Amino acid sequence: MATDPENTPRKKGKGNQIVVWTLMAMLVLGLGGFGVTNFGGGVTSIGRVGERDIDVNDYARAMQQELSALSAQFGTTISFSQAQAFGIDQTVLQRLVAQAALDNEAARTGLSVGDETVAGEITRTPAFQGTAGGFDRDTYRFALNQANLTESTFETNLRADIARQLLTGAVAGGFAAPAALTDTLYAWVGERRGFSLLRLSQADLTAPLPEPAEADLKAFYEANIPTFTAPEAKRITYVSLLPEAIATEQPVDDAALKAIYDQRIAEYVLPEKRLVERLVYPSTEEAAAAKARLDAGETFETLVKERGLDLTDIDLGEAAKEDLGTAAEAIFALTEPGVVGPIDSELGPALFRMNAILAAQETTFEQAKADLAVEMQTDTARRLIADKVEAIDDLLAGGATLEDLAKEQGMTLATMDYVSGAAAPEGIAAYTDFRTAADAVAVGDFPEAVLLDDGGVVVLRLDEIVPPAPIPFDTARDDVATAWSADALTKALSARAVEVKAAVEGGQPLGAFGIVERTAAIAREGFVEGAPPSLMEAVFAMAPGEMRVVEGPGFTALVRLDEISPAATTGEEADALKGAIAAQVEQALSQDALTLFTNALTDEAGIFLDQQAISAVQAQFN
Repeated sequence: MATDPENTPRKKGKGNQIVVWTLMAMLVLGLGGFGVTNFGGGVTSIGRVGERDIDVNDYARAMQQELSALSAQFGTTISFSQAQAFGIDQTVLQRLVAQAALDNEAARTGLSVGDETVAGEITRTPAFQGTAGGFDRDTYRFALNQANLTESTFETNLRADIARQLLTGAVAGGFAAPAALTDTLYAWVGERRGFSLLRLSQADLTAPLPEPAEADLKAFYEANIPTFTAPEAKRITYVSLLPEAIATEQPVDDAALKAIYDQRIAEYVLPEKRLVERLVYPSTEEAAAAKARLDAGETFETLVKERGLDLTDIDLGEAAKEDLGTAAEAIFALTEPGVVGPIDSELGPALFRMNAILAAQETTFEQAKADLAVEMQTDTARRLIADKVEAIDDLLAGGATLEDLAKEQGMTLATMDYVSGAAAPEGIAAYTDFRTAADAVAVGDFPEAVLLDDGGVVVLRLDEIVPPAPIPFDTARDDVATAWSADALTKALSARAVEVKAAVEGGQPLGAFGIVERTAAIAREGFVEGAPPSLMEAVFAMAPGEMRVVEGPGFTALVRLDEISPAATTGEEADALKGAIAAQVEQALSQDALTLFTNALTDEAGIFLDQQAISAVQAQFN
């Protein structure tokens, strides 16, 4: 099916100047590990640009590479349909169309490279080097085989890639950033502004907010129905068996509890400890001299600094008597913080400073018994539930309903309206595993047991999709009252801000109306805690001395621009920033030139895309 070139996706973003060995590593090693195989069948291409075909296997490999990269980015497997939502399929198609246009032009102009160049790139590629460090033919063949590529196909692609690199280099290389543009951008980026900020709160109002009448709330409710509309939900029936639900029913054996207590005695009986620091010296004489200086009034911190150390370097943390070796008796003899020594330690003569005494702590068996019992019962409950999972699966396979499971397995049956992505989910929806299953479930799905991270199990069924609907006023009344008060406060603060602005412009000091925050010099991308982005937008749009009211969610303030500091014209930082801006401008110019060139080639050569072949490849990923 022919495609109108005007409607064909165009390549955007970076050009095709690809470092060849990086291409090898991604193509050969990367794709080989993701199960890509030749697409096969009678279809060999998904379309062409001019005389250049877009190979169906290249499209399949490129799609798999993007899916793998996206999965790695999100830390979970991304399906093809999810990738489509990100526009990945179009990105891949655009890239291959652009590459085909460049390859077509290289072939038309006779641009190519010889065997020696191709061989040189292959032998220098790290992916093809053996254990001895040089090129290894067996490694080369194995890597290509893993990627389902023949040597001929790979070398043809490599030759085309190098030729394409030469072509794009000729088009996109050599651009220099115009000085006027660089200087203008630098002046814009490097400018700093100082301002004064007066935040207003309810305490700044001259009169308290009125209490809303019932008619006010109903009118507000009617005017803001979308705010008080329940979102679309899945009505889900589920049965669950949670450890907490059956734990209290499980028997407790006092002897077993005592055995657990004895095994974990170190948790319940903590010996007396000291917070200790150790400062080591090369000799006993030097340590003794340091102790004498300390006794004469010098600080321990001074001694530490003289040794070229920080306090963190000498900190031993909480130490029990058995942890301190030869210093134990002297340190534990101290009844208050102090320094002892010199004492020989495993690192040499040292001074030890004791900073605090941590008293011994003991939790008796009787004190720990209740918590141990809960642990034992919960653990027993988890094992009982684990033993039931197979029976639950068997019943489901035999056609049992959730209602049957509730009766036969003692599970709790309930129904809920589940909203995906709801903030602070409660109850069964607080479980991540439940939410994952609820998000995925569709009408007619076969119920399956879902294991929860605390050892519980749940089985769910989607009954229906509940469309969005207004929440009745009586049900939403508290939320309506809260929203009304917030709206009233916002309006009152806005009016108060206008009054204060007029007063200050009339000659009164800004500080007469509250605490003024002063920011000396801030960049455009600067951040003021608690303020909306509109604050910085206002600051950099104002003239010196100008004052504005800035509002945002939960924020009302007056801002006055005090000064504008132009970007520094000299210095290392200025030169570095100018260099970075120039580099970005040059890159943008190169990319734009390459995009225009590629689009022109595509328009001139003409595009044919076989949508049926494209769909067939995409179907392999579903």
